[in-house]
Amino acid sequence: MKSSMANLSVTGTSIAAVLAISLAMALEEDDVTLLKRGQELFQPLPKDMATLESLITRERVDLGRMLFFDPRLTVDSNMSCASCHQPALYGTDALSTSIGVKQRLHPRNAPTNLNSALNIIHWRGDRESVEDQVIKALTSPITSGQPDLKAVEDRVGRIPGYAPLFKAAFADAANPITAQNIAKAIGAYERTLVTPSAFDAYLNGKSDALSPAARTGLQKFINTGCVMCHSGVGVGGGMYQKFGLVEDYWVATGSTNIDKGRFDVTKDPNDLYVFRVPSLRNVAMTAPYFHDGSVPTLTEAVKVMGRVQLGITLSDADTGNIVAFLESLTGALPAKFRHRSNVAFRIDCPETTIALRRSATAKRNSTLSRSVSLLLPVQESVRTAYKQTRKRRRLIRC
Repeated sequence: MKSSMANLSVTGTSIAAVLAISLAMALEEDDVTLLKRGQELFQPLPKDMATLESLITRERVDLGRMLFFDPRLTVDSNMSCASCHQPALYGTDALSTSIGVKQRLHPRNAPTNLNSALNIIHWRGDRESVEDQVIKALTSPITSGQPDLKAVEDRVGRIPGYAPLFKAAFADAANPITAQNIAKAIGAYERTLVTPSAFDAYLNGKSDALSPAARTGLQKFINTGCVMCHSGVGVGGGMYQKFGLVEDYWVATGSTNIDKGRFDVTKDPNDLYVFRVPSLRNVAMTAPYFHDGSVPTLTEAVKVMGRVQLGITLSDADTGNIVAFLESLTGALPAKFRHRSNVAFRIDCPETTIALRRSATAKRNSTLSRSVSLLLPVQESVRTAYKQTRKRRRLIRC
């Protein structure tokens, strides 16, 4: 009897071991299948975003970095590209809609400039490239306030320190300080702002680069249909889609201003409420969400997308797993995008020295960063903090 019981015990143990091994093999096989599907749908980020038409040289990148952080290009010398695309906030400003020169409001949320050269530029796709975005921004009444491109060129030309840098970056140009070259330099800099993440390591074959929750979220992201729009190297960013395929988007987001989207650019009725599908790279760091910044948290944004684009109600568990996957798309900030206070003010000003109070800048970034960590429940408080800290900056125009 004891021998029989022992045999049963051994048999039971053996069965359990076999089941455990079978389960582990099944999970491993599932992981292999998931990785293969992921590699078919997505691609890792490149080392940079240079093209044959938009070359990257060290001289252009260094010059572009200085111009990107220099507020003297704008009419009142108090706004730079980095005002709306802050390193501390992953290339955004944490506001529903950005604040431009003379406290003028932008009509839409500022998209991140990280990895941006891989994507359609702007929510409505009304920019051809990052360089074209710079050119249009230089004379935008909201972004810059300058009356024309010549005013920008004259402003930069009066800063002696820039002359040798433009000459080095554009050696063949008789007059290198032009608006087009400003755009090329800033564009070259932005084309280096690539943020590879754990997801890139995963796509390169390191299956354990993603947590179990993130892998479950990736599977749900694929099977639910999110990949119909969010795929490729940017996990989105390469196509247009109507926002609100199943129901009007503003019902779900609570948007107070109903934006007609690309229709206002093309006047094509088929483009009514059509926007660029945003890239989801670093999406966990770029709240608030959608073209109008109407949704403060990523969890809520995921549920809104399930509702208005797919016609489904995602459970809390599924939403949490998808968010875990989206968090795996957060990469480290590029080294040349981490430090804003030491960048653009080493160039001599002909009349006086530019005084930029680092403490005010740091306090402003700290205020906005804390607001992001609190998931931006009250956008107006962030807007107020932005105004107050910006006023404390001391910038003397050349």
